Formats: sequence, C-alpha cells, structure tokens
Amino acid sequence: MNTLFNVLLPVFLVMGFGYLAAWRGLFNEGAIAGLMKFAQAFAIPVLLCMQMARIDVLASFHPGPLLAFYTGAFLSYAIGMVLARLWLKRSPADAAAIGFCCLFSNSLLLGIPIMERAYGPGSLDGNIAIIAIHSPLLFTVGILMMEIARNRGGGIGAVALNAIKGVFHTPMVIGILCGFVLNAGISLTGHDLPEPIWAAMKMIGGAGVPAALFGLGGVLHKYKPEGDGRAIAMVVICSLIVHPGTAYVLGRWGAGLDSAGLRSAVLTASMAPGVNAYLFADMYGAAKRVAASSVLIATAVSLLTIWAWIAILP
Repeated sequence: MNTLFNVLLPVFLVMGFGYLAAWRGLFNEGAIAGLMKFAQAFAIPVLLCMQMARIDVLASFHPGPLLAFYTGAFLSYAIGMVLARLWLKRSPADAAAIGFCCLFSNSLLLGIPIMERAYGPGSLDGNIAIIAIHSPLLFTVGILMMEIARNRGGGIGAVALNAIKGVFHTPMVIGILCGFVLNAGISLTGHDLPEPIWAAMKMIGGAGVPAALFGLGGVLHKYKPEGDGRAIAMVVICSLIVHPGTAYVLGRWGAGLDSAGLRSAVLTASMAPGVNAYLFADMYGAAKRVAASSVLIATAVSLLTIWAWIAILP
C-alpha cells in the first residue's frame, strides 16, 4: 500500500490535475498543446541529453534488459495485430494500428517518473538505454508494417528510408544523439561542460516530466472511451500483462538479469500505451477510436497493474 501512495499516486495525481483543469475549461486545448510542445520538443530532449551524457554507456547498454523488453514488445504487437485481423475481422490497416497500440508503451512520460520515485534517480540508466532506441525502432517498424498493410508494396524501400529520416528528425531522438556526442566528448577529452551549462540544462530538463504529465492529463480528457470493447480489452491485456510478463520471464530466467536490469525492463514494459499510439492511428486514419480509448483506459488501469509489478519485482 505504501508503494501505491508514495510512488504511483503522485504521478497520477499530476495527470489527474491536468485532466481536471481541461475538464473544467481552466486549460484550453491551445494551452495544452503549447505545454506538450514545450515538454516534448524542448524540456524532455534536454533531460534525455543530460541522462545520456552522464551514463556509463557500455555498462548501461547491456543486451539482457533490451532483449527482455523488446521481445515482450514485439510479442504483444504480433498478438494484437494477428487477433485484430483474424478474431476481430478488422482491416489490415486497422490491425496494424491496433498492434502498434499493444507495442508502444509510455516508457518516457510515465516510465521515468515512476521508476525514479520507486527506486531513486540512480536507477534510470537501464530505462534510458531502452528509451534511446524506443521511438526510432518502434516507429520505423510500425510505419513499415502499416505501409505493407496499405499495399504500397513497390515503394517499401523509399518508405523505409523516409521513415528512418523522419524518426531521426524528432526532438527526443536529437536529444539522445546530442547526449551520446557529449558523453563521447567528455570521455575522450577528460573535460566536462562548465557548471552553469549543466545547471541551466537541469532547470529546463527538470520541468519536462511534470509539465508533460500535467499536459498528458489534459490530452487524455479529449479521449472518450466508447465502443470496440473487445479490441480495447485486448490492447490493455497485451500492454499491461503480456509485455511486462514476457520481460519478467525472459529477464529472470532467460537472460539472468540482476535486480536493477530486471526492474528497468519490466517496469518500463508495464507502462500503458503512450499518446503516440493514438497519434500513429490518427496519422493513418485507422482504428482511431480504439487507440484513443485504449490510451485512456489502459492508463487508468495501469495504476493497479504497475503497483502489482513493483510488488513482484525484487
């Protein structure tokens, strides 16, 4: 019970405050969009840059947590896409969008603050390693699968190239790459950045997660849970049980992870689908109602499932 109150509730209360502000009209859509733009395009990339610049790259990029996390992610994707197509009889494009909802966990906006509150700031190296390839890898795979589903076979090579270019132009990926460059520069030269620069980066980066959580609450207010109950339930089960469950089994008995690696893989995998899952569906006009409702409902249900995974983890 202490975990629920001390670790999870503060994170969800900030989101709830944003939801309440949007619901009561105290924070309109334009303000929410501006806040999320600041968080996702400026503050969080700076935070990721700082984290990447200061971690021990060789120690953090251990293959075990990455294998456990991404095996669970792609298994969830396969289950969601295949069942959406064969069981729910959705179109290929809808199936690809529903699969992406099962695939794309909210590893950053929820995963980072919950991990930090549960295990401390020193526990984030494994999470940062997962996040470093999360968006580039999953968006590239998702876009390719959607293009295949939409029968653009002849242009797959060009689509793949454009997808990769687009991913590496996103602010969060740029922040991660800048962190890599800083890390390498500091290691090779032995000279750190001046303290005022670190202090300024800390101020900007420190505002990112609270602002994003508040804005995420406002964004979720737009998503009304309606219809498509079986598809939504499938996304919730894949995201909150299949993905972290696979990561736990592989991490504990397959890869033989230590406690820190197991926590990073499983807790990051236990996050609900991120808002990017809806943005992906909206971009292609496929299964938008399923995606929107799944993000909202899975985020609410994850308050209990994340609590359970923290209790299970060593």
